[in-house]
Amino acid sequence: MSGWIAVAGLGPGDEALVTDEVRAALAGATDVVGYIPYVARVAPREGLTLHPSDNRVELDRAGHALDMAAEGKRVVIVSSGDPGVFAMASALFEALEQRPDPGIYDIRILPGITAMLAAAARLGAPLGHDFCAINLSDNLKPWDLVEHRLRLAVQAGFAMAFYNPRSKSRPHQFARALEILREEAGGETLISFARAVTTPDEALNTVTLAEATPEMADMRTVVIVGNRDTRRIGRFVYTPRSAR
Repeated sequence: MSGWIAVAGLGPGDEALVTDEVRAALAGATDVVGYIPYVARVAPREGLTLHPSDNRVELDRAGHALDMAAEGKRVVIVSSGDPGVFAMASALFEALEQRPDPGIYDIRILPGITAMLAAAARLGAPLGHDFCAINLSDNLKPWDLVEHRLRLAVQAGFAMAFYNPRSKSRPHQFARALEILREEAGGETLISFARAVTTPDEALNTVTLAEATPEMADMRTVVIVGNRDTRRIGRFVYTPRSAR
């Protein structure tokens, strides 16, 4: 039996947004590995072994997948959203770099709909011009680098999508991020909070930076900040395609 690894994005939450390509990989897999809540989205069946693991063990998870593929198993590493956006695709290649024979593995990266894009679609088109995505967690980079990137992104006129804005272990950092945004962009810039998009818990809220508070975000929230041209039209928010 020839083994392979697929790194698959399960999308933002709604099972209707899982691609056919990902469904086919899961149907052919012998093993599924991933963070506990993501593996829980995969239905058990005969011939499939589920390997849920805790957060922050991405490299161990990737190494385990490589070991199983080398044994001839068909492995799917699951991520939410898209596996290449702050997720397991990069972790797999980090682990692969440590192997003496990286060319022997059959690896496929299967894209998914990101939380950022699902949130933007619900809101309208806030990412309709140039934009960037920033992970506000400082688990893998220093906080001063986060602040530096925030300032430069605003100064460059990007709309921004923020992942992992606020957690119980670092509740103060998003408050600081809002301060920086107000300093650089002013209080009238629109900021949208899209929580649990495509799930029954979905909640959308758009306010100005002057009105925004840290408590509006948690780890299930994608935050989208517009640029100077971003505006409302009815219940929607959009950023024009052209820059003034």
